[in-house]
Amino acid sequence: MPHDISLISTVAVAFVAAFLLGMGAQRLGFPPLIGYLLAGVAIGPFSPGFVGDRGLAGQLAEIGVMLLMFGVGLHFSLSDLLAVRRVAIPGAVGQIVIATLIGAGIMMAAGWSLGGALVLGVSLSVASTVVMLKALEERGALASANGRIAVGWLIVEDLVMVLALVLIPALAPGFGGTDNGHAPALGGSLVWTLAVSIGKVALFVGLALLIGPRIMPWILRQTARTGSRELFTLAVLAAALGIAFGAAELFGVSFALGAFFAGMVMHESELSHKAATNSLPLQDAFAVLFFVSVGMLFDPGVIVREPLLVAAVLLVIVLGKSLAAFGIVWVLGFPASTGLLVSASLAQIGEFSFILAGLGIALGLMPPEGMNLVLAGALISITINPLVFAGADRLCAHIRAHPNLLERCEMARDQRLRQLENVLESAEARAKEKASARKTFSQAELAKCFPMFAQLTPEQMELLLLHFETEEASPGMRVIRAGDKAEKIYFISEGEAEVAVGGKRIKLQPGDYFGEMALISGAPRSADVTATDYCRFATLGRRDFKRFLQRFPGLRSEIASQAARREEMNREAVPEDAV
Repeated sequence: MPHDISLISTVAVAFVAAFLLGMGAQRLGFPPLIGYLLAGVAIGPFSPGFVGDRGLAGQLAEIGVMLLMFGVGLHFSLSDLLAVRRVAIPGAVGQIVIATLIGAGIMMAAGWSLGGALVLGVSLSVASTVVMLKALEERGALASANGRIAVGWLIVEDLVMVLALVLIPALAPGFGGTDNGHAPALGGSLVWTLAVSIGKVALFVGLALLIGPRIMPWILRQTARTGSRELFTLAVLAAALGIAFGAAELFGVSFALGAFFAGMVMHESELSHKAATNSLPLQDAFAVLFFVSVGMLFDPGVIVREPLLVAAVLLVIVLGKSLAAFGIVWVLGFPASTGLLVSASLAQIGEFSFILAGLGIALGLMPPEGMNLVLAGALISITINPLVFAGADRLCAHIRAHPNLLERCEMARDQRLRQLENVLESAEARAKEKASARKTFSQAELAKCFPMFAQLTPEQMELLLLHFETEEASPGMRVIRAGDKAEKIYFISEGEAEVAVGGKRIKLQPGDYFGEMALISGAPRSADVTATDYCRFATLGRRDFKRFLQRFPGLRSEIASQAARREEMNREAVPEDAV
């Protein structure tokens, strides 16, 4: 029976082409992202040979956008931003404004409308997260003070772009575009339209941050208790895509913004790391489809038709943005080496640029040629970004080789950077001191401390950990009372507790466990356990453990024999272990 295979053929060819060209780009020393974009060009309508379905690819790319933004929200670190806020916030905002004005001015001189010129200017003002982090990591600069400034700068840029995704649809009608279903139809006032749009976004954000952290962790815990990795991964994806879709349908916000806050909500769960790990393969796969889909929109002929505009766009990205960033860093009192690293890191564009350009075209603000200009600028700027870093290194070497320049550009302006380094070092020292004083164990580390779990395979251990839950106790709180029904075992992740049994008091520290009789026999508790510090426990319930054994019946006999030996030991020698 004949059937449509356009989806299968588009996805299959896209993945194969992306792999081959991505591998080729990697071998040549370029980011794989270049290969993914070229794969889209190769299977797009502007190249000979196979042509993928752009409609289907566009929908798959939308999923890619949602998963990309979900990942950004899931890993969003407020502490990293606060550490460098005094340079990152004014620097990123100032650089975005300057680059947007330069780009918009060039496009208006070329005859573009104000709305389209502004959208293109904003698209050129934000760097690629993927490219920047990869470049800093390869140079070993990610953990340095300058690298932390660049990363903080990037976080601010991402947040500003999230705000832009909200404002552009609301402002589009006032700049000659269409609302495309995003802006409310009440009244004709631009101020009213903007106020209603911001109000709906604020309502969504408020509900997401108020209700989400209370519901999503509970949903993840209940799903984890099933012991099914498939259901857990499905729960993560359902939350990411479901919240994004619901936000767009109910509140009129973009899929990208909804997915970003879905990630932020998921970040509040103790299972967020597991959620990130399980969703990462799909994020990567759909991110590749996103870049391929964007490449399919690129018409290489724009380089021939509009060589001056392509050159102007490239100059804004590589030169305009970089000079603006360097100037701001310099004005803020940091040395030239800081400005050069930040400038080189920002001298390219990527994911958000494509999203913004696509939104501008969908709203009728920007002509389709704008996407070609953005894509040309991205392809060329990412390709030459290693050369920009090499040039920055040469300038740093030149400054160090000349005493007068070294004194003026580095040593005389080194105070601000040293202050920041001291702040970062102090924070790191406090964290290490706290960690050494209060050793914290992960759930996996705690489980390995328990003899009954010693023979589990890595896969079995991974599934067992899905059944673990987290509990907390304040100093003086009674965790277990003698005579209570034994329902769960407690593993101390952090803090200290005290066991009172037979007139004795035994101190328990992180890495210790108590209450294992819940898994062995279910006999009533025979001792009191009280928290003597702020404690965090990983717990495993008797019922969940039985479900785990039902999934792996072969473990029953071995664990039963271990349990019998353990129970005999508890009766003979270690009364505190029988709690």
